[in-house]
Amino acid sequence: MTIKTTDIGSIKVGGYIIIDGVACRVVSVQTSKTGKHGHAKARIEAIGLINDDKKVIVKPSHDKAEVPIVEKKSAQVLSVNNDVANVMDTETFETFDIKIPEELKGKVQENSNVVFWIILGIKVLKQMK
Repeated sequence: MTIKTTDIGSIKVGGYIIIDGVACRVVSVQTSKTGKHGHAKARIEAIGLINDDKKVIVKPSHDKAEVPIVEKKSAQVLSVNNDVANVMDTETFETFDIKIPEELKGKVQENSNVVFWIILGIKVLKQMK
């Protein structure tokens, strides 16, 4: 797993964050003003990168949060069996099976090139190349 830590106040819309152990893409960030003796709070809404779950957290903006480092790689499809494709990484020549998402079923064919992401050690097929 490749992660880094950052202040919650520095997280921007479109960035990534880990909420409850799930890697998410930030949809909205709202910050409140500081109180008389308090700290500014940030409310972050995010959607999961793997399963599209909606997550919301509210924390002080000076707290730390974990941010996943997403690797984007390309691969060639070797074979397709139902909703699983056997692909070969074009850099390392490693072969592995990867699940085909609903929106790409029927489009993924043998000898085509695809883009996959490695998110917290999980390989996810994202798009055709």
